[in-house]
Amino acid sequence: MTNYSILDLVPVVEGGSVPQAFANAADLAAHAEALGFTRYWVAEHHGMKGIASAATSVVIGHIAAATKTIRIGAGGIMLPNHAPLVIAEQFGTLDALYPGRIDLGLGRAPGSDQRVAHAIRRTLDSDPNAFVRDIVELQSYFADDGRTGISATPGAGADVQLYILGSSLYGAQVSALLGLPYAFASHFAPQLLDEALHVYRSSFKPSEFLDKPHAMAAMNVIAADTDAEAEFLASSIQQSFVGLRTGNPRQMQPPVEGYKAGLPPHIAAMLDEVLSCSAIGAPETIRDGISKFIERTQADEIIVSCSVYSHEMRKRSLDLTAQAFNSL
Repeated sequence: MTNYSILDLVPVVEGGSVPQAFANAADLAAHAEALGFTRYWVAEHHGMKGIASAATSVVIGHIAAATKTIRIGAGGIMLPNHAPLVIAEQFGTLDALYPGRIDLGLGRAPGSDQRVAHAIRRTLDSDPNAFVRDIVELQSYFADDGRTGISATPGAGADVQLYILGSSLYGAQVSALLGLPYAFASHFAPQLLDEALHVYRSSFKPSEFLDKPHAMAAMNVIAADTDAEAEFLASSIQQSFVGLRTGNPRQMQPPVEGYKAGLPPHIAAMLDEVLSCSAIGAPETIRDGISKFIERTQADEIIVSCSVYSHEMRKRSLDLTAQAFNSL
């Protein structure tokens, strides 16, 4: 059976608050653990009113404290924003607190715009090899092999699993070169999914970390008791993407009946493209959608993004999603 996991953006909903978003994330992770999900990831974004996971390592610690067995991690940390030593210390700390449960997915996008990148006080390196160089430096801190001349404390000897994230061919090439598992962000950037997975698998070089390719693919899954109800719930994520693409990002909005039907054709077409890797509907509908996505990607693991305004309906969606995976 294909493993199934969760990517949570820790949404701040309209009328809600950041503390409530954190409480919901911890509750949802515990719920996912009980349902048999493999891992629970949160992602680094900055300057976004509707996403509360900017201090990603802190949020991971909060969620890990609310769970016992499920793997917790970053999907991901945007490495250009940080000195590798700082990330080694942060995730070395998490590994010391929650041993054997911490994942570190690494991306090269800033997770923000240029103004926010400047505010983070990191100069974005135009060298195309900078990302690989930072990964190798980070690996050196965890291995404590002396190549940097610095011993990360905490961090040295930490058992943190590294993943490379991507929405283009570059991440596939890097993960294949370094012999690391690869996760493709097809839940919002599906265009190069098939080509990236081919590049990763065909170019993979075995390493001390992995002897054969391990590919993860992300998809949106919003499940409810009926197709109509799931489509209604999905209007919240549709509003989020429209706001983001039109320069008006907001907190997650309540669902709106018939939202997509009222959009201009070019905006509706944009949503169809962005959300093409999605299963939205009743149990049989999402089971069929998940099955076709697994057949298409041959992914070793599917990571599910479930952006729903109501926390209780989101938990219900995860119930039905787990049932669908277990029935395949």
